[in-house]
Amino acid sequence: MRAFTRIHGLGVAPLVAALTLCACGYHVAGRGDALPKSIHIIAIPALENATNSYRIEQKLTSATVHEFLAATPYKITSEPAGADAVLRGKVLTLEAVPLLFDTRTGRATTMLVTVRCEVTLTQTDTQKVLYRTDKFIFRNEYEISTDVKSFFEEQDPALDRLAKDFAQRLVASVTENF
Repeated sequence: MRAFTRIHGLGVAPLVAALTLCACGYHVAGRGDALPKSIHIIAIPALENATNSYRIEQKLTSATVHEFLAATPYKITSEPAGADAVLRGKVLTLEAVPLLFDTRTGRATTMLVTVRCEVTLTQTDTQKVLYRTDKFIFRNEYEISTDVKSFFEEQDPALDRLAKDFAQRLVASVTENF
């Protein structure tokens, strides 16, 4: 009888584990879609810039448009007229603080960059807010060169990397409603 219970107990354990995991609500990030099925075209006008950082809103807007096109089935436009939903945002702060230093030179080698935004996605016909946060915070570490000449040459590519990482997080948040 013990052998029967042991054999069937082993067969039931994986089934119970599988059913438990399925029922937990876990899913692979980037695969969910919390937006209504009636949304096909999203307008993304240029983000507002409330910082002193030159052109940061252009970089973030461009990267967000690119990420929506690459990672979602939605068509994207800059004009709210004719769109099913409008994504508006405002860059509130952009901070970069040194995180790691070169022990020989004392210069920073890694910066912690934090971007704080307000973001709202509104359905056009009903004016229903589909996604809203006043505290969208993106934070990431970026290595920088200690060579002064190459540091200034890196500025645009560094902003592009920041914008791409920001856009990936924003699109995932909006489409999965996190």
